[in-house]
Amino acid sequence: MKITLLSFLLSAAIGAQAQLAPLHVDGRYIKDDAGNVVNLHGFAQTYSPWFNEQGRVWTNYNVAACLKYNKGLIDGILAAGWKMDFVRLHMDPYWSNIPGQQTTGENDISAFDMNRFKKYLDEVFVPMAEYAIGKGMYVVMRPPGVCPENIAVGDAYQQYLLQVWGYVSRHPKLKDNPGILFELANEPVNILDASGQRAGTEELTAFLQPVVDTMRTHCRNILLIPGLGWQSQYAGFVEHPVAGTNIAYAVHCYPGWYNGGHGDDNVIVNYADFKKGWDEQITPITNMAPVIVTEMDWAPGKYKASWGKSYTGVAGGEGFGANFKKLADECGNVGWLLFTGPELLAQFKDEQPASGVYTFLNDPEACPWPCYHWFQEYARQRESEDARRVTAVELATSSYTLLPGTLKALCLMATFADGRQMNVAGDAVYTVSDGEVVSVRGGNLCALREGAADIGIAYTTPQGAVHRFHVSAKVTMFPLTADGFNPGIWEQGAFDEATGTLRTGRWGFGGWKYTGGLDLSAYRYLVVELNRRQSCAASFRLFDEPSYWSDPCMKDFGTSTRLVVDLQDMRKNKSGGKCDPSHLYIIGFWTNGSGDVSIKDVFVSDDGTTPSAILVPVSADAPLPVYNLQGVRVGTSDCMGGMPRGVYIAGGRKIVK
Repeated sequence: MKITLLSFLLSAAIGAQAQLAPLHVDGRYIKDDAGNVVNLHGFAQTYSPWFNEQGRVWTNYNVAACLKYNKGLIDGILAAGWKMDFVRLHMDPYWSNIPGQQTTGENDISAFDMNRFKKYLDEVFVPMAEYAIGKGMYVVMRPPGVCPENIAVGDAYQQYLLQVWGYVSRHPKLKDNPGILFELANEPVNILDASGQRAGTEELTAFLQPVVDTMRTHCRNILLIPGLGWQSQYAGFVEHPVAGTNIAYAVHCYPGWYNGGHGDDNVIVNYADFKKGWDEQITPITNMAPVIVTEMDWAPGKYKASWGKSYTGVAGGEGFGANFKKLADECGNVGWLLFTGPELLAQFKDEQPASGVYTFLNDPEACPWPCYHWFQEYARQRESEDARRVTAVELATSSYTLLPGTLKALCLMATFADGRQMNVAGDAVYTVSDGEVVSVRGGNLCALREGAADIGIAYTTPQGAVHRFHVSAKVTMFPLTADGFNPGIWEQGAFDEATGTLRTGRWGFGGWKYTGGLDLSAYRYLVVELNRRQSCAASFRLFDEPSYWSDPCMKDFGTSTRLVVDLQDMRKNKSGGKCDPSHLYIIGFWTNGSGDVSIKDVFVSDDGTTPSAILVPVSADAPLPVYNLQGVRVGTSDCMGGMPRGVYIAGGRKIVK
């Protein structure tokens, strides 16, 4: 057979990676070419003296020593019996920063030198990637360092990412390499809009989209998209996804994240709270796209050997590790790694201590021991026919109360023959009775405006059986219901739907969060009424930024049971600047936690007295306010041309459009 020079060079470049099946994104899954779902499980490596045992094994830019040590760790991990199928490779700035130039940390790119990066990409990072691939592991490559605390479209960090990924994505040994995935950035914290205020996912998508577009001119590798809040905020991607093919998302998770616990050296994790936070931020994106958790670990604080401080616990009860696995597995499309140092993983032995005295590596409450055995379990599942045969499908909830501009991840739980359960809402087909009230995007209910709608659900199992369900959804701005009111936006709280009674935690906050921002700019007033006077220093607060720690408009109740907020003249508490009613992200009640707040009603009003409804006096010369049949103001009579067809009320008369 004739071998061309080109085929020989390609073979030499790719090396031993041919044993790895090429991966691609198909809907909400990563799959191989045979159509098998692939959820990767692995570990992470960073190639710098400090991360390699604090400089005790090599230093001084010694490439040969670095490669020998880190290749030896891969060999040791596999020899210990770990069933690893990917490694997260950090292209550490140790190599690309100008030697001796001071920086303020890994988020400081002032010392970055592109020529050094190119040199050590070839000498360190590509050889390590090739070695891992040769051992049967996929490689997730992340850029040097971490994001600055604040990023913005057009800033120096966006230009840095464009430069780094523009080069990496056209590297002949990396582009279209079936063993290589790219994680675009590490831990964005905040993104700012053009005015310098904290913004949300829409701006992050605008920040990352040019990076993706640049890479797509060179390569088809799977790209992993990070979220805000140290890679913990993903619900906004449902409405503002990053466009392109082979797009997945990279998530981080540690004990206490996602409202999942509290404490310091041993975070106490409650499953119900953890699941609620996970379902708010992670399940929405897993209903649409695949996810890889690229940082996660835990152990009791006494070991001082992990980033996360907690214990394994029991799935469905207390503890972080077992509940993390339960939540990830039930999504069905979440791969994850163990962020424990590879030098420790290579020392692992599958033996319990005869003395009964545990260490970090063999304590069942620390991450290495259970993860070692879970990875073995995952490897067995990949070969099991029972892992693909559905025996039952159950709808978790048949009715929802939603806030306008928010979403709710649906839960349609399939049980498989091996006992495993998985949320298949993202695989179902939906019909909606009123698409102007709600839409369904990848297994997520998206609330568009006030009203009600019915949703039909049809899920077809891999064996061809069709299961049908129905869900009802009600969309309202300020629901005083158990599923619509959040008493724990800050600190643990409780809400009694029957009496409208809120008890926050100490210095706590309860109310409503609007993922996409609630637009109240069409109204003049917001009225808040209590059933009785409060005695817990309660105030009503409105935030026009998506962070609870931003500067809100604050109104104290004092001895009053009624507040009227002028939406057109709201002022922020600290800066005195205008609070914008066109995008309110958080609204609710702050208290010192010493007593209850008994809420009677919260409503928008054009006169500050009555709810905005059909009959509101207007000037004869002014355009008439127009209302839908639910009594919600939807515009004015001079702009009805842009409204959808339907029945409206204006000036006390029915109008059919």
